[in-house]
Amino acid sequence: MRLLLSSPVGPLLAEYDAEAVTGLRFWRQGAHPPAGTIDAPPRGDALGARLERELDEYFAGARREFSVPLRPGGTDFQRSVWAALRRVAYGETRSYGEIARELGRPGASRAVGQANGRNPIPILIPCHRVLAADGGIGGYMGDWGAGEGVALKRWLLTHERNGRAERSN
Repeated sequence: MRLLLSSPVGPLLAEYDAEAVTGLRFWRQGAHPPAGTIDAPPRGDALGARLERELDEYFAGARREFSVPLRPGGTDFQRSVWAALRRVAYGETRSYGEIARELGRPGASRAVGQANGRNPIPILIPCHRVLAADGGIGGYMGDWGAGEGVALKRWLLTHERNGRAERSN
């Protein structure tokens, strides 16, 4: 199924089957979604309803972890990187090198960056939480510097920092 969801960062195109979410893409405002895309989970679509609810809660600052089942396609290495990303807590960040060391592959920072860039389920697999070694923002969605992707990454990081600060008071 394909479900087009509204969010504060623009439309999100979710792809899933009866068992798991397989993709989530940022969709350009006004662009026509693929044929058969729906804008609300149909009655009886428990996974679609759960995904919509969890994303709404995340953007409202009420959810820090996602529980919807995920099934990203990719190589074994990519899936190991994506599993490591899911262990980076809400409001925290890691560097590409830290993820590589966690995986027992200290020389694989670039490969981690490439796997990060191929993440098929952003937000749910929080690739936005990975920064450059110098603490710089790094890239996001193929952008480096001042592009739309980097602005989106900054928004997600700020959203999580603000949610973290509100709960620690």
